[in-house]
Amino acid sequence: MGFILDGLETESYDRQYSDRVLVRRIVDYFRPHVRQMVMVAITLTLNSVAGTAAPILISRAIDIISRRPDIATISIFSGAVLLLGALAWVFNYVRQKLTAEMVGDVVLKLRSDVFEKTVRHDMSFFDENPSGKMVSRITSDTQDFSNTVTLVIEFLSEFLLVAILGIWLFTINWWLTVILVAMAPLAIITALSFRRIARRVTQQARRATAVINAHIQESISGIMVAKTFRQEKTLFNGFLENNRLAYRVGLQRGIVMNLIFPVMGIAAGVGTGLLAYAGGIATRGAGGMTPGNWYLFMQAVGFFWWPLLSIASFWSQFQDGLSAAERAFALIDNEPVVKQIGALPVPELRGEVEFRHVRFAYNDKEIVLPDFSLHIRPGETVAIVGHTGAGKSSIARLVARFYEYQSGEILIDGRDIRSLDLADYRKYIGLVPQDPFLFSGTVADNIRYGNADALEADVLAAAAHVGRGDWLKDLPNGLGTETGERGASISLGQRQLVALARVLLKDPAIFILDEATASVDPFTEAQIQEGLMGLMKNRTAIVIAHRLSTVKTANRILVLQKGRIIEEGTHDGLLAAGGHYAELYNTYFRHQSLEYIESFGPRPGT
Repeated sequence: MGFILDGLETESYDRQYSDRVLVRRIVDYFRPHVRQMVMVAITLTLNSVAGTAAPILISRAIDIISRRPDIATISIFSGAVLLLGALAWVFNYVRQKLTAEMVGDVVLKLRSDVFEKTVRHDMSFFDENPSGKMVSRITSDTQDFSNTVTLVIEFLSEFLLVAILGIWLFTINWWLTVILVAMAPLAIITALSFRRIARRVTQQARRATAVINAHIQESISGIMVAKTFRQEKTLFNGFLENNRLAYRVGLQRGIVMNLIFPVMGIAAGVGTGLLAYAGGIATRGAGGMTPGNWYLFMQAVGFFWWPLLSIASFWSQFQDGLSAAERAFALIDNEPVVKQIGALPVPELRGEVEFRHVRFAYNDKEIVLPDFSLHIRPGETVAIVGHTGAGKSSIARLVARFYEYQSGEILIDGRDIRSLDLADYRKYIGLVPQDPFLFSGTVADNIRYGNADALEADVLAAAAHVGRGDWLKDLPNGLGTETGERGASISLGQRQLVALARVLLKDPAIFILDEATASVDPFTEAQIQEGLMGLMKNRTAIVIAHRLSTVKTANRILVLQKGRIIEEGTHDGLLAAGGHYAELYNTYFRHQSLEYIESFGPRPGT
């Protein structure tokens, strides 16, 4: 049977752990719950005692009632059996309740650890790995891990049951018990033979689930594009292909996991038959077993085999949980590419930025910045222009410390950016991307992302500063307007205004505006520029723009080509030089200028 199927490749951060390492780490999650585990063990013991006492009592009743079948004796034994059943139910309920609380706490901690480590990864991690597969690890795998915890509790319960029954069986007939115990290793060896293959098919099943989750998330995110080009059927066909793949993998896993008990059940049936024959013979001889003891022994054998088979198959079934834990731990243990060599506090930034011979590439195939050097003075506004792929956004992302550069230095106020406390440093960085992202909630909630402690008046002031606040009148409920998922309930231009207000509320020392006004109309752009001019004063600003208004107001313009600065200067000076900037101006900027519009003159009839 082939278990390695196309489309189920591992992720770059996947790793293999030994069973011992996984079990040790799982145990670490249970250490804070020792008291609950002790209570679970006590209730397990009491439940097992109550469960095994019933057949023992029944066997004694058979012997006594066969000699004295009066109503009183029958009533006493019936009441005792009923009481044992009630006690077993109570102990089992308490055990289940304690177990559910403990498992919930453990899964909560594991899921929190996985999510916290995920969100702390640098941007290159999210560039390389589909978000749907990460969602699968954070949700599905941690939930399946909880099922395994329950399996462990059941294993302990069954182990106690086997121990109690084994001791009692020895008191009934020791040589029959020896025969029974001698069969146990065969069942255990048979079950353990499934361990390796169970681990493999379980891993494949989880990867198939992750593939489906990734496809669904991508399809929903890109549904507008699919509808625009009438590709809904293509999305469905892709889902169908992945779903069939998951079906084949799930079928293989089901066959393997469900084959364990039938195989061992056959062995148990043969063993029970042999014991029934030997026990029946033993009742015929003088001084042999009584019918009640024979019944008790065969009843106990039935109780004995099932938990014994569960114990034997435990390690194969436990692979399901180990696979889930392995995938979760792989995500936790994956180290970010962005490495900090120190954690110096950043009390305040002046905003001086310096690149010294920085080499940067997103991957091994294409170098974005081969040998980049740049010095930005505190409070200076620098506009970066160039064709697509020149490296403009990469410079901004490196300043924000989203990616790791391969060599060279980036200095912030004369200090190596790698030596600064990253969370502390980013408090002083304000980034407005070209494609703004809004979370579900109100406009005010999204603006407050810039400063969680901001008062309502501060939020309103930041919103009013962008576009003079005129854009708030177009929102149905002003700052209380719901943005919807990813901001779908408001226009793209309004999303950009919210993103700008969010940064203004943060009041950073370094502004990074990546095509920040590309999605708004010229009138709104003019209002934004008016507000930004005051905020950029005495603050460092790195502006990546295709709008003439942004470029003209910059203190210095850098012209990039293939990751190198080929020209720099003011707008007028670069135009006069007639170089690459003049070419870009005539291509992208000239038609935005008032002079260009007026050059057409009044239309006839006006």
